[in-house]
Amino acid sequence: MARENIYQSLEIFYEKVDHCPLRERMFNFFEMVYVISGPGMHAVNGNRFAFFSEDLFLITPSDTHEFDLVSTCEFMVIRFGQNYINEYQWKSIDHLECILHYASDLSGSVLINEDEKEIVGQLIQNLRLANSDSRMYAQDLIRHLVNAIIVIAARNIALLKPSGLSTNPDNRITQILDYIQEHIRQPDLLRINVIADRFGMSPTYLGSYFRRQCADSLQQYISSYRIRLIEHRLRFSGKRIHEIADEFGFADESHINKFFKRHKQMSLGTYRNDLGSPTKSL
Repeated sequence: MARENIYQSLEIFYEKVDHCPLRERMFNFFEMVYVISGPGMHAVNGNRFAFFSEDLFLITPSDTHEFDLVSTCEFMVIRFGQNYINEYQWKSIDHLECILHYASDLSGSVLINEDEKEIVGQLIQNLRLANSDSRMYAQDLIRHLVNAIIVIAARNIALLKPSGLSTNPDNRITQILDYIQEHIRQPDLLRINVIADRFGMSPTYLGSYFRRQCADSLQQYISSYRIRLIEHRLRFSGKRIHEIADEFGFADESHINKFFKRHKQMSLGTYRNDLGSPTKSL
């Protein structure tokens, strides 16, 4: 598997290509890819979905992805590392990296809000012009444009957070949410006593603390988060039910079906059939 590194805090470039030169790339940085023109398919961590112009993708560190292009496509690519996030003073986003990592849950463009597509399109157009400008303060202008795009992406991604989570959450709750995301495929590591021990709390206090911070119980959040990921596998991957069960630590198909039916009132097979098969729906 090809692994790419970034050697500057921020890299920006324009691409016009008719094929993806690298397959299954894995990064040690964040990469935003804006589709200027052209359709095709995008695969992230084995999930495939169609892309179109005005889509904005955010690939997080350790994600793998590749593009299959139907015809010639134009992209604007923005790459930035942890140091870039740390060096900018984000006024009201205390834990930007944590928010950005939620992009792994989005099967498709991070622009959920249709009204913001036009704004991002204008920012990308200006960014492309600024990136070819060698005059004074060009780099400062580029960073302002990139930061605006990051904030819009974060605002859309934040919709994936617990609905009751405050805009300026306690540092420890963001760490707990990040831990849950990282270990969502390992049920043994998501037991309340394990999480409580990891963060130096008693299980009782952790339960009340989580509900106080997120307006939801810890178990409800873990279950809804796992359900959302399973739905994405059913929608955007060709994985069989037993493969999805293995991925998320279920004993077998029966176990995952009982879990899914309890929350969605239907089996995984029925859910997928209602959508149409992944290959047909795309």
